Amino acid sequence: MCGIVGYVGGRPALDVVVEGLARLEYRGYDSAGVAVLADGRLGTAKRAGKLVNLRGALEEDPPPAGTLGMGHTRWATHGAPNDRNAHPHLDCAGSVAVIHNGIIENFAALRGELEEAGHKLGSDTDTEAVAHLLEDELKSGGDLAAAMRRVCGRLEGAFTLVAMHTGDPGLVVGARRNSPLVVGVGDGENFLASDVAAFIAHTRDAIELGQDQIVELRADGVTVTDFEGRPAEVKEYHVDWDVSAAEKGGYDYFMLKEIAEQPRAVADTLLGRIGTDGRLTLDEMRISDRELRDVDKIIIVACGTSYHAGLIAKYAIEHWAGLPCEVELASEFRYRDAILSPTTLVIAISQSGETMDALMAVRHAREQKAKLLGICNVNGSTLPRECDGVLYTHAGPEIAVASTKAFLTQLVAVYLIALYIAQVRGTKWGDEVFAMVQLLERMPEKVEKVLETMEPVRELARSLAGERCVLFLGRHVGFPVALEGALKLKELAYMHAEGFAAGELKHGPIALIEAGLPVVVVVPPRARDVLHDKIVSNIQEIRARGARTIVIAEEGDASVEPYADTLISVPAVPTLLQPLVTTVPLQVFACELATAKGHDVDQPRNLAKSVTVE
Repeated sequence: MCGIVGYVGGRPALDVVVEGLARLEYRGYDSAGVAVLADGRLGTAKRAGKLVNLRGALEEDPPPAGTLGMGHTRWATHGAPNDRNAHPHLDCAGSVAVIHNGIIENFAALRGELEEAGHKLGSDTDTEAVAHLLEDELKSGGDLAAAMRRVCGRLEGAFTLVAMHTGDPGLVVGARRNSPLVVGVGDGENFLASDVAAFIAHTRDAIELGQDQIVELRADGVTVTDFEGRPAEVKEYHVDWDVSAAEKGGYDYFMLKEIAEQPRAVADTLLGRIGTDGRLTLDEMRISDRELRDVDKIIIVACGTSYHAGLIAKYAIEHWAGLPCEVELASEFRYRDAILSPTTLVIAISQSGETMDALMAVRHAREQKAKLLGICNVNGSTLPRECDGVLYTHAGPEIAVASTKAFLTQLVAVYLIALYIAQVRGTKWGDEVFAMVQLLERMPEKVEKVLETMEPVRELARSLAGERCVLFLGRHVGFPVALEGALKLKELAYMHAEGFAAGELKHGPIALIEAGLPVVVVVPPRARDVLHDKIVSNIQEIRARGARTIVIAEEGDASVEPYADTLISVPAVPTLLQPLVTTVPLQVFACELATAKGHDVDQPRNLAKSVTVE
């Protein structure tokens, strides 16, 4: 969640670092700070609030010009979001500067030890202890990298650390354990960041940092070792999108741009999935057909929006592949006695690949000898490295905190996995799989058609800006869509919103219905006549009690028109694929309603793009 930038090269470091922080604002933060090393001294500035506050401070009192620097956007864990708790943090002598993402779980004991030894700590953070530990280690001899290795050996928890020292004015050192850090490799300059977006304007060549590794960054090279000082193997890769993909492109918000990009993102996720023999091929799977045929149970672990994608995946996997499928919140998974074995396939879904709850769930499953498959959007992130196979969603950068195109591409990914397993296990004939993939390949134009008809949805959203609550109902795959619609409204509009399985109405939720209450209902296709007829009855039930019914149904569904105060039509598609079109109006609805209430839809309060701590 915190944003980290480090730089060494020939440019003014302050410009590079502040520009990088601006590109990481989407991650969510409540304070920002920078440090520049020049003329043997460290110049720092840090301010609570948004980056504009830091820019103002830098204009009033600029640090010395230098070509070595680092910056940080903080999402508060230990200590309130104020100036003194913002990063960077310094040691007693002002010779070491440290920034940090994650949580150091044993910081209280370390802090007590430092204070007893005479160190003066001026913040409430866990991070500051690291600066003082480095101070002591440097006094014992060795360079900053050696000191960082020794300090990391004493730390417990998840952390990314970046440090500079006045004694080595050409070096930036980074350390990574269970928290993201990536190297950008330039010409006569190099970068460190928690996300490639921070340096994409300067280089698209990157290096993955593995678990428990130290990186030494100099203008003329990069050295990576493990925490023991041994040379580490690194994986170099090229980022397949450029800086323009991370810009707003004329839209008022990144979220609006990313909603509009969904047809292309869905198409990109489907590219190259059908071989010349007409069979579905997933090159990144890395789990053999034999192993897949041995699987007797699938468990999906995910958080938030990705969890809703997993709920939809359950319907597809059980229908197409004929395997029992459970869906678990990743944050709860390892705290219960889940039944896992070598014939269990665990599918972890994470947009960033750095979601700590998902990573810890994967590690727990690994200990139980389960097979691991990741669904991820970010090449070079942790999740793909820790799984036996991965399916990349190829959605491109998603900057807005609230997920849109990542969700739709995750749906495509889980459909592909379900069909691939069905193909391998023989529960679907090859021509059946091919026919369903052809239907998937027509989905971008269906999504595009939905986007072209959204102005009435925007008008509806603006008219509801004064409401206190909105409910969402759905059946079958429409139920997870209802959950996703409610989540988007919570995230963006800060409204009370709940999603329910429509069949549960009479088991309690119907008591919430009162005159004028907006209720969004996701109606299954008419082809599923039992489901369809039952939800029409649900609409009649809530309308009879005064609800304002907002009905999402396929084109030409005349049977719902008499009961819909507002009817939102979407293209007719097969039932299992319907979430790809019914979700889009709910994204637009939440975005427009939040905008009408004056909220920043790209950076909702209290939220971060990637939750990298438990």
